[in-house]
Amino acid sequence: MIEFKRHTLANGLRVIAHFDDSTPMVTTDLLYDVGSRDEDPEATGFAHLFEHLMFGGTAEVPAFDTPVMIAGGENNAFTNNDITNYFITLPANNLETALWLEADRMQWLDLSESRLRIQKSVVTEEYRQRYLNQPYGDLMLLLRPLAFRKHPYMWSAIGKDISHIEKADSKRVKQFYHKYYTPSNAILCVAGNVHPDNVFGMAEKWFGDIPHGQCNVRELPQESPQVERREVTVHRNVPAAHLIMAFHTEKRVSRQFYILDLLTDILSGCDSGRFPEILVRKKELFSEADIYLSGEIDPGLVIFSGRLKNGVDIKGAEEAVWDELNRLATRQVTSAELEKARNRYEASRLMSLISAGNKAFNLAFQELLGDADGINTEIEKYMSVTAAEITDCSSMTFRQENCSVIHYLPESHES
Repeated sequence: MIEFKRHTLANGLRVIAHFDDSTPMVTTDLLYDVGSRDEDPEATGFAHLFEHLMFGGTAEVPAFDTPVMIAGGENNAFTNNDITNYFITLPANNLETALWLEADRMQWLDLSESRLRIQKSVVTEEYRQRYLNQPYGDLMLLLRPLAFRKHPYMWSAIGKDISHIEKADSKRVKQFYHKYYTPSNAILCVAGNVHPDNVFGMAEKWFGDIPHGQCNVRELPQESPQVERREVTVHRNVPAAHLIMAFHTEKRVSRQFYILDLLTDILSGCDSGRFPEILVRKKELFSEADIYLSGEIDPGLVIFSGRLKNGVDIKGAEEAVWDELNRLATRQVTSAELEKARNRYEASRLMSLISAGNKAFNLAFQELLGDADGINTEIEKYMSVTAAEITDCSSMTFRQENCSVIHYLPESHES
């Protein structure tokens, strides 16, 4: 049981504190309720751009990393379709340094044209290197607009097009900052060797005077049910063909999420899973075969991803994947498979909660989902999944009309 206390400042900042005296360290996790799904379709990539801009400094702290390192800490951040998350880990007696830094950049970030120019250059180079010039790098850039036609999950967190970042100007960037980087749109979690009352006092000291900010009501276009198979074939300069199959799922807090999370573990969560055993070793169709949940808050995807062995026909390989998926809808997984998946989840959860940083993030994320206590109660949702539920969920999810497929072929390969 992870014990915690919560307090909300007058400006709307939600603060969660978890006391852990087994470590001399403390982690601050500041989660902003903004991701790529909140972007203008004609100006995408801004959430990720801000992940970089937030380290660009302020008038008071021109180099963010320097005081963190002086305090004996380290920091990082990540962006996805739903959130932007910043965390600092440092000795517990230096907690106030982390809160000072986070409060400073929440209110006074330097968004001058010169700073913006530097970070735009960094982000566009990342776009080229990781997504345009990397083998298989554009797979998700191709898949998302194929699977989604209305919802902003149709573009990746890096953005829909590199030109959107290249054209970003100071005015639009400042509008994004003042809209989303506010106390009322954030959750601060502190986990480590600091008593909650001290956390709340320091949070009030450093964040209490920051204006509340506007109330953002999220009204996103909802994806219509997919009613027919979608397929594209592309040729790229890659050494082997790759098969991607994506199926629409329900939202993160749905029962279906927990069922599919265990199911994907049964299929490919370990070397003895069905896909490595059957598709890789027995039938020798793939050099690697994986299936996983995209994990978004709104209805997302369960994605099969497989790299084919040389000489294997991609259509035949896809038929073999369908054989295994269809088998799930007609024959229940074994009790041994289900128990193994539950045990793997429980072990993974216990290992992750050893870290104060992981506890800080999970408390903040569960609070965003509705209640930080989900860090304690979610395990029961996994442990209660039945084989019959997996069968029913499989038959509902793994359907041709619910499937978007990419045949990703080497340039020399004839389709």
